[in-house]
Amino acid sequence: MGRHSLPDPPRAGAAAPRPRTRRRTTAVTTALVLVVAGGTAAAVRSGLLPFGASCQDDPVRVTVAVSPDLAPTLTAAAKRARAQDVTSDGRCIAVTVDAEESYKVSDTLQAGRKPDAQVWVPDSSLWLDRVAAAGTAAQVTSLGNVAETPVAVGMVPAAAKSLGWPDRTYSWLELVGASTRSDSVKLGAADPARSAAGLLALTQLGTAAARVKGGATRAAALMKTLSQRVSATDAQVVDTLPRDSSGTEQGNPRRNQALILTEQAAFAHNATAGSARRLDLFYPKDGSPALDYPYALLDETELSTDESRAALRFMTYVQQPAQRTLLAKDGFRTDDESVPAALVDRAGGSDPQPYAEPAVAAASESAVRDALGTWTITVQSARITTVVDASASMSEPVSGGRSRMDVTKASLLQALATFTPEDEIGLWEFSTKLDGAKDYRVLVPTERLGDRKGTGTQRDLLSSAFSDLKPVPNGATGLYDTTLAAYREATATYAKGRFNALVVLTDGENQDPGSISRTRLLSNLRRLSDPQKPVPLIVIAIGPDASKQEAQQMAEATGGSGHQVDDPSQIHTVILQAIVAAGATGTTGTE
Repeated sequence: MGRHSLPDPPRAGAAAPRPRTRRRTTAVTTALVLVVAGGTAAAVRSGLLPFGASCQDDPVRVTVAVSPDLAPTLTAAAKRARAQDVTSDGRCIAVTVDAEESYKVSDTLQAGRKPDAQVWVPDSSLWLDRVAAAGTAAQVTSLGNVAETPVAVGMVPAAAKSLGWPDRTYSWLELVGASTRSDSVKLGAADPARSAAGLLALTQLGTAAARVKGGATRAAALMKTLSQRVSATDAQVVDTLPRDSSGTEQGNPRRNQALILTEQAAFAHNATAGSARRLDLFYPKDGSPALDYPYALLDETELSTDESRAALRFMTYVQQPAQRTLLAKDGFRTDDESVPAALVDRAGGSDPQPYAEPAVAAASESAVRDALGTWTITVQSARITTVVDASASMSEPVSGGRSRMDVTKASLLQALATFTPEDEIGLWEFSTKLDGAKDYRVLVPTERLGDRKGTGTQRDLLSSAFSDLKPVPNGATGLYDTTLAAYREATATYAKGRFNALVVLTDGENQDPGSISRTRLLSNLRRLSDPQKPVPLIVIAIGPDASKQEAQQMAEATGGSGHQVDDPSQIHTVILQAIVAAGATGTTGTE
């Protein structure tokens, strides 16, 4: 998981992504406009067209690919339409509903293939936007929306009580943070690359983080923790809840006490769960994004007139009060203006949780893309070599009386704690003439943190090496030769499917008169950089003597980023910010 490529931006001349909307009134209006264009406005305005037993002899057959959570409801509606002899232009409509994961249909369309369906009802407009952004020949025409359900956080009663439910309310950042920090509350979610609910929550988390100082870094750290408890699909994540109230189940480390899920999913779970397995639902106070279930025609120009009209007819049928009752009975919202108290109660909601607040506005394409990029790059395994300046100037004091090196070591140890056993981390140090004529020395080769090394692990080895870093007396800064050698090694040992990067920390400019020039360094970095095997160079300039401009020049030659910090304690934050930035720009190596 976490190795899914982001959608490319829309190509020149491609259809622009369609504006998203949640109101069902728009569905009817849009349908009428399209039907008028097809010359069948009168058929729709008339409501149910004349019935007749003969219409069953030659029905118009339409297949609808539907998100699995909505499929049972639309199947019931399709059976009811067949039993009632609902017609389109005098012919009965025979609708077949196929439950299909939305991401699978999206992948099929992005690959230029056509699903075996005339209509697609995914759980979110996000999937339609992804198809449009892919720039393939696939045509997806949205006619409106069928239903809605907000994304929230459900918890088993004991966990909810420990966080003050229902009286206490949380923002997304606070709620996810509280869940991931608690030993007794394990938070699970569906893979945002496959789940619109997971991706919308992730985007909301990122949006909330952007409003607070240091929030982006905090959000990325939460994502890293959350990634350890991700399931492939929305249905599978619900299966991770404890099966009963026994100590064995409640204490099982593979079980989750909290889940990011929709109100409808909690409703469906609670309908069959006993009191011990019932979920209580937190609705974040900064707003719940919503799944909006768009009703879309696939390759409309290839559909026959009868198929197009029958597909439109079924949509207007689903909008009628009797079918809206079916949707509400299964836990979906059908009215923007009011929220049935019974639905919320069965889903696990309660006052004063803000369940009646309108869904937050649809996230922008860039916000969704950035959230998925951040997720992709922070949760996938990393291969990072850290190169630390050990010149004499690193002994200079900073705030608090500690040296630059002391604070740098503490920050690196803090950063190390955020990586998993699957991550590969290594350490070099540099000054001048550290290893014969070389300005650098490999202290710990870049290997998997969980690997055994003597009596410990690679992590233990790195912790010890970070702690042992010391400035070299009278040592100068051999920045250029070191950077080139380390980057050459990083690109030569590129690991597919991981986030590969080289992090260089320096407190000064190059001071080795016998090294290559800056011009030659930049030229070589550009030559070694390969977009198909990206290894962004992250250069962190520490203190006033280091040049941020030079750091940026070096880093940008590889698609990386340059930063300057006055206090070495900021290094951990900057490293994470740089990783997030690389994810947002697609420098991930996920191919």
